[in-house]
Amino acid sequence: MCGRFVLFTTDESLLSCVGQLPGIKEVHAPAGTPGPRFNLAPTQVVPLVRIDAAVANVEPSRWGLYPHWKKDETGPPLFNARGETVATKPSFRDAFTSQRGLIPMDGYYEWHDGGQGKTAHYVSLGEGNIMWAAALWATGLGRLSSTIVTTAATEPLSWLHNRLPRLLTDNEIEQWTQGSARQAAELLAPTPADYLDRLVVRPVGRAVGNVANDYPELLD
Repeated sequence: MCGRFVLFTTDESLLSCVGQLPGIKEVHAPAGTPGPRFNLAPTQVVPLVRIDAAVANVEPSRWGLYPHWKKDETGPPLFNARGETVATKPSFRDAFTSQRGLIPMDGYYEWHDGGQGKTAHYVSLGEGNIMWAAALWATGLGRLSSTIVTTAATEPLSWLHNRLPRLLTDNEIEQWTQGSARQAAELLAPTPADYLDRLVVRPVGRAVGNVANDYPELLD
C-alpha cells in the first residue's frame, strides 16, 4: 500500500520536473504548489498532475477519492486503489476510464515487521529524483480529489510489504495519462523490475508514525 509519502520538491523545482516529462510543452499551477512536506497522510492536500495533450496542470487535491456520486464525507478515505480491481470497482471505474493523473513523490514510507515490531522504512530513487505514482482523480462533493494505484509487491521489494504504489517509468507516463482505458489497463501490472532495482530503502525513526510530525529530520 501507500499510506504516507514525502514531497519536499516544491515551487519552481517541482514545475521544472513536471516540464521534463515526455511530451510536455506547458506547465501551469494556478494555485501554486504546496510547501515541503515530510509526512503526507490520507485526507491531506497533495499535488495532482493532470495532463491534456502537451499541457500539464499541477493542482491541489484531497488525498482520498470522492467519486462523482459521493453524497457526503462519510466512509473510509479511498487513498489507494488496487490495480487488480480499479477498472471494475464502482468507487474507481469511472475515474479509471478517463480521469488518470500523476502524484509526484520524493519518497514514501512503508512499515515492515521483522519479528521485533514494525519499523518504518523510507523508499526513494535517491536525492534529486522524483517518483511519479499512477493516480486517479474525481470531483465529487465539488472538490478535486485523488487516489494512488497500487499493485502486488514484486522483487526486489516484496520483503518490505505485500503492496507497492504503481510507480511509472518515463516511457509509461503518456500511456497512463492520455491513453485509452484499454491502453492504461496494460500498465496495471507491477512497476518494472529494473525501475524497482534503482530504489533505495532504509529504516527511519518511529516519529514518522505520528502524522503530526512533519520535518526533515524524519528522513534521518
